[in-house]
Amino acid sequence: MNTENLTITIIGGGSSAHTLIPLLSSSKYIVNLLTSKPDLWSKKIELQYQAVNGDVIERFHGELNKISSEPEDVINEADVIFLCMPVSQYRNALHRIAPHLNPDKEVYVGTVYGQAGFNWMVDEIKRTFDLDKIITFSFGLIPWICRILEYGKIGITYGVKPINIAAVEPKAYFEALNRNIFEKVCLDWFGMGAFRQADNFLSLTFSVDNQIIHPSRCYGLFVRYGGEWDKLEDIPFFYKDFDQLSADILIKLDADYSKIRERIREKYPDKKFTWMLDYLTLDRTTNETEEYSVLESFLLSKTLGAIKAPTVKTKMGKWKIDTDHRFFTDDIHYGLCIAKWAADRLALDVPAIDEIIIWAQKLRQETLIEGGELKLDSVDLSQKFKSGIPYFYGYQTIDDIVD
Repeated sequence: MNTENLTITIIGGGSSAHTLIPLLSSSKYIVNLLTSKPDLWSKKIELQYQAVNGDVIERFHGELNKISSEPEDVINEADVIFLCMPVSQYRNALHRIAPHLNPDKEVYVGTVYGQAGFNWMVDEIKRTFDLDKIITFSFGLIPWICRILEYGKIGITYGVKPINIAAVEPKAYFEALNRNIFEKVCLDWFGMGAFRQADNFLSLTFSVDNQIIHPSRCYGLFVRYGGEWDKLEDIPFFYKDFDQLSADILIKLDADYSKIRERIREKYPDKKFTWMLDYLTLDRTTNETEEYSVLESFLLSKTLGAIKAPTVKTKMGKWKIDTDHRFFTDDIHYGLCIAKWAADRLALDVPAIDEIIIWAQKLRQETLIEGGELKLDSVDLSQKFKSGIPYFYGYQTIDDIVD
């Protein structure tokens, strides 16, 4: 990777974009932005590194070279591309930019959060658009705790995870990416957050975080409160008010995932799945913390407290769980449904996963499971880019998805 005049294009406008732009720009790289809201972005982006009490420890200042809503303006010249958006939007974004990628140039295409088989998504555009020179990468978890203070202008970070994980394909490109990109967004600025290499993307897909946290909490709120509240101030905080009911649901979901992880390890004893971890092990390892319970992992957090449960106002003036939120579109369709597909092919019973999917499909008036099996011909799964189930990339067996 030639770092002279290295050009990086960020796609999307989430909190991670507000973090990446100043850090990469401060590393003397050229940074462009592809966004559906170009008029809301300033060319000068500030990132405030804050203490938990709100005191600003340090400010990072970045500058965007180009801001556009059109891929042709910012994709062809990119050496590195980062997706910063909800998981369920990854495939649509990749197919939108693919015609503008130079097929004769090595381009690094990655995402800050590697849920849902990101390598399957990139391989899909590599096949469709004959883009053999793409190098795929993905972080296992978002490296920073980050927020948006002012959209398009100011982001906030509370620091980085002590240990981060990334998968890269071909694997030999990890060292160059780590030195020239990964360290530039963590270690160089915060003195910690070094990256470890995952041997495969499958480890990231089945190391569960958001895909069990969000559905279990939403389901717990539904069971306890009916998923509806009379007044906005009655709505519990998503993490600060996390209760044992939601924690128990999460534990059951993770146990179902553990069945899948264990069976994959048994089936492929010659492959390394070092970073394919259960929820608590993953959380404790990446944060280098002492042992704590699932419930404590949320209640002890000093930076998640202000987040409310995702709700929308009804015609009757009440507030109900927002079933169109990414906690459903990402974590059911690009999370639990993938696990269910794998479990079926491994002949495993996953009752907690089934229960959550059945609950979600009823709320969203969809057909995802029928007769205990995924309804793969349902429009609610088969509609273009609606679901991340391996079947819709042309994969039929577990052998097909083991990279």
